Amino acid sequence: MRLDGKIALITGAARGQGAAAARRFVAEGARVIIADVNDDAGKALAAEIGADYRHLDVGSEEAWAQVTGELDRLDVLVNNAGVLHFSPLPQTTLADYERVIRINQVGTFLGMRSVVPLMTEHGGSIVNVSSVEGLAAMPLLVAYTASKFAIRGMTKVAAVELGRHNIRVNSVHPGAIATDMVKDALGGHDVDMTPMLKKLAIRRAGRPEEVANLVLFLASDESSYCTGGEFSIDGGAAATHGLAPS
Repeated sequence: MRLDGKIALITGAARGQGAAAARRFVAEGARVIIADVNDDAGKALAAEIGADYRHLDVGSEEAWAQVTGELDRLDVLVNNAGVLHFSPLPQTTLADYERVIRINQVGTFLGMRSVVPLMTEHGGSIVNVSSVEGLAAMPLLVAYTASKFAIRGMTKVAAVELGRHNIRVNSVHPGAIATDMVKDALGGHDVDMTPMLKKLAIRRAGRPEEVANLVLFLASDESSYCTGGEFSIDGGAAATHGLAPS
């Protein structure tokens, strides 16, 4: 029971990677708070696995204050909530750009800031979910890439500032993971990922459960000397560059 007795809050946990982390954390003994705006899916998952559910718009300062105000302590925060938006730079509207930044970047900032008082006395672990797009560029993802690079940077600043309180802060950088995120960003249309997956060292999509295993490690005391780090889980995507032969 690697999280026995710990209290963990996971944002964007109604589906996908967040849901996989919630299941894994409960199985390892944590009291889990699933936070999302997808109330139906979030409540159903919470009832299924024995977790709590809270409605949380991560881009809202007031919403964070309400959720964290109900807690006396918190041991783990996983800033997982995020959205994806595809568009060429000239066609990216300010509204689209700001929507991605608000959820991905501002949501992570507010989450980290909100939980510091709950962790200061006893320490804790903050896991910020960035992306392989937080390590290198991808066409058509200017807003998403900007937000994920920002998460990577904020993670390091927070790690340096909070280490004296035994609060560890790390970022996770998933690559092509088999969730509905891309499909949702494309209006529900299925996408053939085969050409892209053939470029990876491990020539398949990752599974949400594989990301959950890495998040679990960083949440647990097994990673007690890890802070300010960036942990790729991308099938080898970041190990190469554009000039490498396919």
